[in-house]
Amino acid sequence: MAGPEQPPLLRQALTVPNLLSLLRLAGVPVFLWLLLGPKADGWALALLVFSALTDWLDGKLARWLDQTSRLGQLLDPAADRLYIVATLAAFLLRGILPWWVVAALVVRELVVGVAILVLRRNGFAPPEVTYIGKGATFVLMYAFPFLLLTQGAAADSTVAAIARPIAYAFMTWGGVLYLWSGALYVLQTVRAIRGAARTGRM
Repeated sequence: MAGPEQPPLLRQALTVPNLLSLLRLAGVPVFLWLLLGPKADGWALALLVFSALTDWLDGKLARWLDQTSRLGQLLDPAADRLYIVATLAAFLLRGILPWWVVAALVVRELVVGVAILVLRRNGFAPPEVTYIGKGATFVLMYAFPFLLLTQGAAADSTVAAIARPIAYAFMTWGGVLYLWSGALYVLQTVRAIRGAARTGRM
């Protein structure tokens, strides 16, 4: 059954929620440069907080203004994933996170990406974002700023001492939820393919 007709991509992109998502996407290379170039952690932290706020705001505005669109459903998780991958890469290069933590989360992204390709190849839409997936992203996006507060000249400060256990707690729970949500996406994919095989769709 076909869904409601969507307006042209340009009209979808010019809505307030999607403009916020595009702004978040444009901030990814700036965020990476701030972390790896001048190592301006304060500005990188501000940009990360801004990204988290707009992530919450664009979803709210899409519902309040009745501007939910297919483009927005693609842009929002794409921006989340790009910020997470960019942050993990920068934190690995700077020694903020151990390689095995970064590897586990990046492998999760690759596995989910393969699952999405398999679904599309077999005529299925990408799996819907789960509450666990959104929760994992939310927790990780809060872990990253706290990790940044423990770096640089402020590493031995009272603020860093307070931020460190909070950062590790958020990172642990966010990482576990992120891996769990990835496993659920893979399970959805396997069930969809098996169901299609049983009904003769494939």
